[in-house]
Amino acid sequence: MYGHRTSALYGYSHLTGGVPGGQAEYVRVPFADVNCLQIPDDVPDEKALYLTDIIPTAVHGCELARVKEGSKVAIWGLGPVGLMVAKICQLKKASLVVGIDSVEERLNLAMKNLNIETVNFGDQDVLKTLDKRVPDGFDCVIECAGFEYSKSLLHKVERALSMETDTSDIFEEMFNAVRPFGHVGVIGVYTGHANHFPVGAMMEKGLTVACGQAPVQRYWKACLKAVQAGEIDPTFLITHRQTFRDLPDLYDKFYKREGGIMKVFLRPEDFPVS
Repeated sequence: MYGHRTSALYGYSHLTGGVPGGQAEYVRVPFADVNCLQIPDDVPDEKALYLTDIIPTAVHGCELARVKEGSKVAIWGLGPVGLMVAKICQLKKASLVVGIDSVEERLNLAMKNLNIETVNFGDQDVLKTLDKRVPDGFDCVIECAGFEYSKSLLHKVERALSMETDTSDIFEEMFNAVRPFGHVGVIGVYTGHANHFPVGAMMEKGLTVACGQAPVQRYWKACLKAVQAGEIDPTFLITHRQTFRDLPDLYDKFYKREGGIMKVFLRPEDFPVS
């Protein structure tokens, strides 16, 4: 589909390797001598778990968008990755971090735990709000939402009719909000084709657009050191600590977006849950 093979990811389709086992009882690890990474004894499980994805992916997003000291950054999507992106931006000493979402629990967590500015796209005009805050445009914008979040009626209809697989709604907003010669990082997953992609804004504003799945091992050692040093503590993302027997109920609530579930830490039944 893409002209060349890309990568192999657990639990994905044959689009990316066809390796089963993202949440399976048993997982076959290809090239285990490379792909199994040892966790030091001084890193508890609750922190180590997020070294597999959340933390390295957030670092990757900041690298793609070239976040540096003094950068003004806007983040689309405040799920666990988006929230961690905000944290990494703060560690890089960005001068301003604004997060965009509509889920109250996420917005509250961003304000309470990270003290960043937020925009609720459910009741605010995103572009007008961002333009009022930074009239000259943001230095860096980072996409942490993905292909399924259609906002406009046009894209909702086109996706419903299978006229496109992905939506370009967020790209429209990002390309408008970023300054000329600004930097765009995309770590939300896109898989196929999106109509009405704002290629003109990308070209005429001279934007640098970078994207891709996170190469975890590239960032692994640095992320591990940051966790060990206490610079990064991912446990602020955990909203529920339960056991495997609770999974059916948790999946149902997560699907329905009930109970404020955002990130769950699970143990086998024979482990105590604090």
